[in-house]
Amino acid sequence: MTSFPDVPAFTGFNKPSRVEADVQDLNLRGTIPPELDGAFYRVQPEHQFPPKLGNDIAFNGDGMISMFRFKDGKVDYRQRWAKTDKWKLENAAGRAVFGAYRNPLTDDEEVKGKIRGTANTNAYIHGGRLYALKEDSPALVMDPASLETFGYTDFDGKMRGETFSAHPKTDPVTGNLCSFGYASKGVLTRDMTYYEIDRDGNLLFDIWFETPYYCMMHDFAITPDYALFTVMGMTSNWDRLKAGKPHFGFDTSLPSYLAVVPRKAGTSAEDIRWFTGPSCFTAHVMNAFQDGTKIHLDLPVAANNMMPFFPDINDAPFDPVAGATYLTRWTVDMAQNAEEYQSQRLSDMIGEFPRYDDRYCGQNYRYGWLVVIDPSQPVELKGGSAGGWVMNTLGMVDHQTGKEQKWWCGPVSSIQEPCFIPRSPDAAEGDGWIVMVCNRLEERGSELLLFEATNIEQGPIATIDIPVRLRFGLHGNWANAMDVPALEAA
Repeated sequence: MTSFPDVPAFTGFNKPSRVEADVQDLNLRGTIPPELDGAFYRVQPEHQFPPKLGNDIAFNGDGMISMFRFKDGKVDYRQRWAKTDKWKLENAAGRAVFGAYRNPLTDDEEVKGKIRGTANTNAYIHGGRLYALKEDSPALVMDPASLETFGYTDFDGKMRGETFSAHPKTDPVTGNLCSFGYASKGVLTRDMTYYEIDRDGNLLFDIWFETPYYCMMHDFAITPDYALFTVMGMTSNWDRLKAGKPHFGFDTSLPSYLAVVPRKAGTSAEDIRWFTGPSCFTAHVMNAFQDGTKIHLDLPVAANNMMPFFPDINDAPFDPVAGATYLTRWTVDMAQNAEEYQSQRLSDMIGEFPRYDDRYCGQNYRYGWLVVIDPSQPVELKGGSAGGWVMNTLGMVDHQTGKEQKWWCGPVSSIQEPCFIPRSPDAAEGDGWIVMVCNRLEERGSELLLFEATNIEQGPIATIDIPVRLRFGLHGNWANAMDVPALEAA
């Protein structure tokens, strides 16, 4: 008998839905610009079966990919499982056989050594291919039109590491897919690998190095010459896993680091510059760019851990004030011998899930958007929270003027990560739309919202009713139909 635990992660808004669907011409209010021709892909963790150990965190759910196909002022919807090796093994068994999040010691014997990835963190298009991504495993390839799963790729045997990031970047100049893996030689190892892959899916080169200590390295940034990696105290060890504790714990005694890696074949560990700073929390980045010999990295930063489900490594209580993330700029000068990065807060909005106009990846840019936690607004969690924090506001920052905008979703709703859509390939920066999912908690329903990107405070120009409830998702991306042959032909 299938019975999910009666805990917040699996009840209320978070109750599993496990639905694959095809729905044409979704109901909408407002107007979808007729020039919008492409698809918005996003992913949510969704447990196929009740967790093996009786409870679990959402991050351990199987990937469920949603595709919203925009064309001729209409939106069609398709949703499919990302059928990883784990999904197939559990589907055949009819139950969960893999255990706790990133703890292979808790798996059934018959699946020891199998790839544990769930492909539940990002859905990314490059070279016409759809990659479903989770940072503890290789990249899963899916059909961008049908959402059929093809399987994991090692890029024709050239990818030597075991892991591939959930946050790759596309260089707007070269078209290369830039990515990395941490724990590249296995669980808890300090090994890192940087990869560049061309539009045809050929892995061009990799760079191997080690981090000062093992940590969660979820995201990174690129500039034309460098790849930038942040190291922070979300760490782990085998003693934690043997004791059955959450994989990660936050260690405030560890300093933070910024690694500046030259983006060129033949780079060795000796070519990397390391800069250090105080203990802090980082997860995602907004963007980075070069200014002469200086490098600027914009990212949300908190003084302490912002993930209560990965507790303090010494069991200190969670501190939501110290865990608040603020958009911050780290700066280093490659012409100087300084060993520390400089830090400057850019906004007083508490925000995460930062996004920008991806056509300006690694370049000086003007606009950024993020999910904001606005404590000044009333909150009524009828139906439960869709995530940990109450992310109730869409925020925008204009780095050129310093102006900010906000749009609040209401007291019984929360929002998911925004995504920028350019009006046309050659439109000016920020000229386009923001698309994102809104969780209607009391109604236990979901909507897809479309905004004019630089005028979000006016509210959505279109609200699309999603016929199934989408649990809290993580990341997603837009793809123009002209750039995805399978999508254009469908």
